Amino acid sequence: GVSRHIMQLFGAFLVLICIENIIVTKGMQRYLLSRNRHPISSVKVRSKNVRSSPTPLQMTTVEDNTVVKMDDLVNLCKRKGFIFQSSEIYSPMAGFFDYGPLGVELKNNIKKLWWRDIVQKRADIVGLDSSIIASPSIWQASGHIAGFSDPMVDCKESKLRFRADQVFWAALKKESSEEAVCYVSIMESDTMQSEATKVALKKAKTLGVSGPFQPLKLQDLTVAVSELSEEAYSQIPSPATGLPGHLTRPRDFNLMFQTSVGAMSDASAVAYLRPETAQGIFTNFANVQRTARMKVPFGIAQIGKAFRNEITPRNFIFRSREFEQMELEYFIPPDDDAWPKFHAEWIETCWDWLKSIGLREDLMFRCVHEDHKLAHYARACTDVTFKFPFGTQA
Repeated sequence: GVSRHIMQLFGAFLVLICIENIIVTKGMQRYLLSRNRHPISSVKVRSKNVRSSPTPLQMTTVEDNTVVKMDDLVNLCKRKGFIFQSSEIYSPMAGFFDYGPLGVELKNNIKKLWWRDIVQKRADIVGLDSSIIASPSIWQASGHIAGFSDPMVDCKESKLRFRADQVFWAALKKESSEEAVCYVSIMESDTMQSEATKVALKKAKTLGVSGPFQPLKLQDLTVAVSELSEEAYSQIPSPATGLPGHLTRPRDFNLMFQTSVGAMSDASAVAYLRPETAQGIFTNFANVQRTARMKVPFGIAQIGKAFRNEITPRNFIFRSREFEQMELEYFIPPDDDAWPKFHAEWIETCWDWLKSIGLREDLMFRCVHEDHKLAHYARACTDVTFKFPFGTQA
């Protein structure tokens, strides 16, 4: 399957907008834009005094070490009309956002370009638009009801919740001993190793213990459950308070939003908002294949909303509870020697498409999943990641 999270791709363009200092003037009459193929270059603006579309200008040259801060990105989005916090004046809930005049144009341009290049220009791919709410039997059969969950921990002091696989911990040990001097915890980031080392050395100094020390071996909290005793686990500090003894043991938290269909609210009326768009493609495979007269290999694509009840929505639109996906499922012959060729081709196709719409190649990376991290149905998986202000992620 080939899937692009529109919010992540949208966010990548916002990073570039900050980096390239794209400026929208008071009357929205002038833009600092890239070549015409970029989604941002075809944003249409209505103004009483301006009847023609803005003139594309050449992008400025930037240094490779340009740093975009998250606060700058969020402020730019609101100030220029890209993104607003949903329900902002009525006690807003985390993880939901509204797209303003420029934001909706940019988002629609991304979707239109993807649909044109991936669906309309290819004879081997057709489109689909499946419903957001489907029979719960689908989610039962796919394993989502039983297994679509994230490990969660609570901080009993601050009442905050964290994904256990995003909280990393380590024990500081002297080179001559395996006994822990102290424990540290830190949220996942590109700089967590250096930050955790500074915190650990500061704690050791407070305790009056001097080095040399072993390098910190950071692991997420799901590993701590299997490696540490109850007493040792209680020494891991909460990332919220910095104090030990406040974190609960990890437990599973189902990410699907539950709702009721029909007049009754009993167990027979339970349904779910789809957490991904792929299942609608799979359940309609026979219908699409028959009516479109397609033969393997061929693909089915769709763009639509998905919903996940994230434990801790964070990083602006990059970890939200309501989002859009551009999904492609490409069906190939079942032969064991068939998949490597298609897999390699789609990696290159996706990479080239992202470059063609304006993403900077120096900020893009390929993350190949190791065998033990693959889903049970996967032979291989490669993520195209992007360097965001909070780290490099898919």
